[in-house]
Amino acid sequence: MLRVFKYSVEIGNSDDQFEVELPRSAQILTVDLQGSEIKLWALVDPKRTMIKRRFRLAGTGHPIEEDMENLKYINTFLVHEGAVVVHVFEVLN
Repeated sequence: MLRVFKYSVEIGNSDDQFEVELPRSAQILTVDLQGSEIKLWALVDPKRTMIKRRFRLAGTGHPIEEDMENLKYINTFLVHEGAVVVHVFEVLN
């Protein structure tokens, strides 16, 4: 049976990438703020084997080193009352 699960996202002080352990074939729904914390929501089959998936954050105008074909856009959200715009991508390779 499928369920929507929420996962906490841990970001280091200068890190723009993060990993989340998810059941295999999980469908990422969104990454956004809940209060002041970054969360990821996914449609999952909790019986599946867990795998790590990698994501990256990029502010508007910031350089992105990965090739476009290796990125899947997830969402854009605002922080600091809209002063900073953050774009979220899954890194596919």
